[in-house]
Amino acid sequence: MILRKIYPNLQNDLFKGKAILLFGSRQVGKTTLIEQVLEGYEDQLLLMNGDNSDDRETLANIGLTALRLVIGSKKILFIDEAQRIENIGLTIKQVTDRIKDVQVIATGSSSFDLASKINEPLTGRKYEYELYPLSFVEMVGHHGWLEEKRLLHHRLVYGYYPEVVQQQGVSDCVRTLKALTESYLYKDILAYEGMQKPQMLSKLLKALALQVGSEVSYHELGQITQSNSHTVEKYIDLLEKAYVVFRLPAYSRNVRNEIKKGKKVYFYDNGIRNAIIDTFTPLDSRLDTGALWENFLISERVKYLAYRHDFATAQYFWRTTQQQEIDYIEEVGDQLSAWEFKWNSKKRVKFPTSFIKAYPNSKRNLVTSDDFEAFIGMQT
Repeated sequence: MILRKIYPNLQNDLFKGKAILLFGSRQVGKTTLIEQVLEGYEDQLLLMNGDNSDDRETLANIGLTALRLVIGSKKILFIDEAQRIENIGLTIKQVTDRIKDVQVIATGSSSFDLASKINEPLTGRKYEYELYPLSFVEMVGHHGWLEEKRLLHHRLVYGYYPEVVQQQGVSDCVRTLKALTESYLYKDILAYEGMQKPQMLSKLLKALALQVGSEVSYHELGQITQSNSHTVEKYIDLLEKAYVVFRLPAYSRNVRNEIKKGKKVYFYDNGIRNAIIDTFTPLDSRLDTGALWENFLISERVKYLAYRHDFATAQYFWRTTQQQEIDYIEEVGDQLSAWEFKWNSKKRVKFPTSFIKAYPNSKRNLVTSDDFEAFIGMQT
């Protein structure tokens, strides 16, 4: 069993009088995690699934009396893919408020769909978590640092989706990743909000995948996808809320020529990114190793901060109109920390003088393939 970082938190939240909500894309292990948390509670568990039409019909707009009959003597109501059930937020609210000895757990594969149906009715009545593909730290906990460090080249190409991690051969990894992208990227996402432009989505994903580590322009992406800036932004927002990509804004405070409205887009998983461009060449033969390394580090940092419920850390990149750039910046209160990422530890790094002058009290760090564990939250 691979122990997820939020496992103990979920266990501690059971029977505290609040609903437990778990967000994350399909196939990241939400159901498996909840099953692990509920081990020993099987006799007390009622499992409902929003992908099942009968369950959807049963729980949609259900009244309190009928809800009591459905739950019966069970003490845990687990609703998988809850975002597909009409007015599910009000249903969960009824259980939390009126059937107080029953613990509700709901999972959803899209934050916007489930959150919009749940957050308002459940204000003050929920514990909320996000689950991502497996992390380096979680895999170290599973089979040790030495083995996971040995697999680093493989992870940068094939990523950390649980089903991919469990595959024995490269061909099986490729097949699994292609199945994942075709099912949840192109079918699931297009089903949300009536999105019916598969060609545009495919072009946009490929453009974003090829621009990992570079600043993106909605206007340029619109030209590539034969669309407009507004549609591009809407689709990126959709991809972000479905846990496919996330945006990193530009940092700007003191320097006159800092980029103020720039943004970069990263993928939560390297394997999904490589599947989109259908490139699984070994790391040593690739021209995009630096981009893969950057995407890996920032996505692992996002997991680390999310799992410790760090809401105070703001994340950015930094660049000037003269093309001076820093890969990654965090701001906590008035403390600024900057990182440069280099796959090759032998390359020298010099932080831009304009940045040092503007932010003399900032902390500046280098992360390489020889020394990255502390950056992604591994305790040494």
